[in-house]
Amino acid sequence: MNFPVELNPHYLEKAARLKIEPEDIVESFVRGGGAGGQKINKTSSAVLVKHLPTGIEVKCQVNREQSRNRISAYKLLIDKIEDKVLGAKSERAMRVFKLRKQKKHRSKRAKEKMIEGKRARAILKSNRATLR
Repeated sequence: MNFPVELNPHYLEKAARLKIEPEDIVESFVRGGGAGGQKINKTSSAVLVKHLPTGIEVKCQVNREQSRNRISAYKLLIDKIEDKVLGAKSERAMRVFKLRKQKKHRSKRAKEKMIEGKRARAILKSNRATLR
């Protein structure tokens, strides 16, 4: 399986696992949008990549160079296909779940329990200080 761009082994292995064939991918180069003025209006540095079997389409314009955008587009496409095929078991979904779990606020009961534990520890420390 040879992709038209150089992908790192992690993405190549992921593409092989998901059975993504390079022949099923159509790419085109389009003009980007946004800030940049005359340069962005004249050059086709944005990359549009479409996976025909799933119909997933990715447009990438994060870098100035077309070659870098091409690599980024393929990586993003592989990640999106993985999300669609594996759903909640994909790497990205698991990473998002983990971040949400870490940022989630403690319940009121858990917070009270934690504060009570801190108070008990403070009392223990203050008793030690009076013994000296």
